[in-house]
Amino acid sequence: MGDAYTPGLTVTGRTQVRKTRRLPLTGDVLVGVGDSVKADQVVARTELPGKVSMVNFSNKLGVLPDEIDDALVVVPGNPVKKGQNMAEHRSFFGLFRSRVESPIDGTFESVSKVTGQAVLRGPPNPVEVKAYVDGVVVEVIENEGVVVETEAALVQGIFGLAGEVHAELVLVADAPDAELVASQLEAEHRGKIIIGGGFIGLEAMKRAVELGVAGIVVGGFSYQNVKELLGYDVGVAVTGTEELGTTLVLTEGFGGIAMAKATFELLARHNGRQASMSGATQIRAGVIRPEIIIPDPIDADDAELDAAVPGLEVGAPVRCIRAPHFGKIGKIASLPVELKRMQSETMVRVVEVDFGSGPGVEIPRANVEVIER
Repeated sequence: MGDAYTPGLTVTGRTQVRKTRRLPLTGDVLVGVGDSVKADQVVARTELPGKVSMVNFSNKLGVLPDEIDDALVVVPGNPVKKGQNMAEHRSFFGLFRSRVESPIDGTFESVSKVTGQAVLRGPPNPVEVKAYVDGVVVEVIENEGVVVETEAALVQGIFGLAGEVHAELVLVADAPDAELVASQLEAEHRGKIIIGGGFIGLEAMKRAVELGVAGIVVGGFSYQNVKELLGYDVGVAVTGTEELGTTLVLTEGFGGIAMAKATFELLARHNGRQASMSGATQIRAGVIRPEIIIPDPIDADDAELDAAVPGLEVGAPVRCIRAPHFGKIGKIASLPVELKRMQSETMVRVVEVDFGSGPGVEIPRANVEVIER
């Protein structure tokens, strides 16, 4: 009888990591193939168009739209300053004067001879893309960005919040199952990536944000506390854009879960090293994992870390990687052989998972992954 395999998180002491760094629209690429780059180095730059402001010249001047040209003081296409006179009209033999002042700093783009509406655009917003990791540029995407390659230790998580950071790793926990509490976080941790153990509570997470901690890596966090932390519900499809101030990566899932021993030991080995970290998570098509990348890793025997993901077997611990049970941890209760019909009407092989409360739940095998210990 064949083994069934499920996707697992990558936890390895040394691997080749490639990161594509792309602008949201065309711009200038500042480096070339073969260039060595640092994580905080800008590799591409562009400008997003400024915000548009509409001003009704016809109403403000008291003239017909096709008469506006004679009243213009500033020609369309020229820059303007806030409060600057853009158009002026005199009536009743010059006794009354109407004028239009610019409401913004920006550019006077155009004025319509049909509606009398003028279009003003604010200053462009500069957008810069950084390398994110220390490495070498191996490919240039013309006018868009680059691909950076580095040899690094890599730890992928199951769920994360907030965006990219680059900072020093600081080990705080003394064991993979130790809870990270608020009293362990101090002012000296500002701008650092904290390596915790099995769980972080809401109070400690708020303390990290207050102190300006760059990132937190722990085994688990309460799903109910995510809304409390952010102030709104977060979907399980895509994260990474939250304006939290502290990036959070969960290596195991939701709840009081100990960090996998191999993961904890790998991170602990790199205590004091610079690392790149992202909380971006996407669990639908085009899966994106939250991650910790440590370039130029310390040599170690990573045979255990790089071992193949084990097959499914009764009693094996698994985590759910898709809704509606995303992030839950359980144990395999049984492995039914027959195909089962899902709500989507598809016929798939399932695994019965015991979450420790109530009867086992049948879940498609592709929706779970074995937890390596």
